[in-house]
Amino acid sequence: MSTLLPSADRARTARLRDALLAADFTADGLLELLGAPAYAALARSETVPALRATRGDSPLETLVRLFLLQRPAGYKQAAAALPVEECLEAGWLVRGSSGGHGDSGVSGGSGGDDVVRATVDVRPYGGPEGQDWWIVSDLGCAVGGAGGIAGGPGGPAGVERSQLVLGVGGASTTLAGITVRTPVASALDLGTGSGIQALHAAQHATKVTATDLNPRALHFARLTLALSGAPEADLREGSLFEPVADETYDLIVSNPPFVISPGARLTYRDGGMGGDDLCRTLVQQAADRLNDGGCFQLLANWQHVEGEDWRERLSSWVPRGCDAWIVQREVQDVAQYAELWLRDGGDHRTAPEEYAARYDAWLDEFEARRTKAVGFGWITLRKSGSERPSVIAEEWPHPVEQPLGPFVRSHFERQDFLRTHDDAALLATRFRLADEVVQEQVGLPGAEDPEHVVLRQNRGMRRATKVDTVGAGFAGVCDGSLAAGRILDAIAQLVGEDPVLLRDRTPEAVRMLVEQGFLTPVAG
Repeated sequence: MSTLLPSADRARTARLRDALLAADFTADGLLELLGAPAYAALARSETVPALRATRGDSPLETLVRLFLLQRPAGYKQAAAALPVEECLEAGWLVRGSSGGHGDSGVSGGSGGDDVVRATVDVRPYGGPEGQDWWIVSDLGCAVGGAGGIAGGPGGPAGVERSQLVLGVGGASTTLAGITVRTPVASALDLGTGSGIQALHAAQHATKVTATDLNPRALHFARLTLALSGAPEADLREGSLFEPVADETYDLIVSNPPFVISPGARLTYRDGGMGGDDLCRTLVQQAADRLNDGGCFQLLANWQHVEGEDWRERLSSWVPRGCDAWIVQREVQDVAQYAELWLRDGGDHRTAPEEYAARYDAWLDEFEARRTKAVGFGWITLRKSGSERPSVIAEEWPHPVEQPLGPFVRSHFERQDFLRTHDDAALLATRFRLADEVVQEQVGLPGAEDPEHVVLRQNRGMRRATKVDTVGAGFAGVCDGSLAAGRILDAIAQLVGEDPVLLRDRTPEAVRMLVEQGFLTPVAG
């Protein structure tokens, strides 16, 4: 373990947490201090607006410069914000200027021992119920990106780039948002990194296990949990499911090193397996680690292989007895994808010939695997045990509502309902129109009748679907008071149609509206 990492002693981290709270070093406090533009710029890894907003000597400004902007601070200013000697002893701070970013913004110190620096990035993070949490990661891996730390200023001395631990990014918050948050006895965070998923899981799981191949990541996860006041997790070192042997869980989440790359240079992103084999392996092995009814949720990249339908390819990964919902959020051609991750690794800063050689290696890898593009999205498995599992793979690049976890849970509940209700049972069921569904009529201005009607959700996946006038009328009447068949009989009488024929042809449309979440079955 690197000597640069702070101690995770619970008593000391509690006193540090008290100091951070006293200074309002929280997500809300940052927004108020920096203002929306500078706060948003910080999320884009741009620090100049935040530097301009923290020119004063308040404790909050000092903490922002130390832990977020990784600038030195005068000892006196640090002492006004923190139990500074204890932070120095515990390894959260070090004395003296270590070079790098320069001492711009230091007040009250003349350099040398009058200056202190942070050894880690400590980033305020708001919990789902308003909790004040902090995510601890390597310097430069939350501001400026991992590429910004490569041999550059402000990085932790002696840390190999391959062992860096990143902070909160878009992938982390996406996974946290889509995770089903029902109370469970056991949860596993596979590839925990800085510990954000374990931190979330600790709020609704009796026992949390977190694993990582990188021992530094496990220490950072321990720091994140301790500083945030969360219960301790069972932290285990190892690859994939190896550290948990044959143990089973009610919930498994993973933001794995899913990048499809030639080689495994960076542990935090490169899985070390060819193509998308790491994600495929996780999906295929997950069923054996889930309790009945348990969920496995992960973010993944997958290949679009020439001559193969990506939906069929990914559906073939799903283990027997599991329902699956696979959502592709984005697709990049191989050149875009290579450039994205070359920049992430800082390769764009190398000599032109070195950059070109690495770029070539990425394209060689894709060509050898007949990969024409790479998809990104999320995969959710649920161990239903059904002989007729529901496996849905779809593309949905549109905005969704976060947190999406409740809608993910209801998706699988609707699949259970549809699987166990034939047409007769479907028509005997009462339905309720989902919240915030609106109807749009599309047609030429002045036309007597619309060309078609669109139902649009403003919640969850925010889907839109075309329906005919019968479908629109049916959905509009669904308030949970009448069975579907009775509603159709009334519509048939209103439009002068044979009710038997209408009952025969409508169940398919009703199933579609239920599957997509426009209609919810009413119990009883």
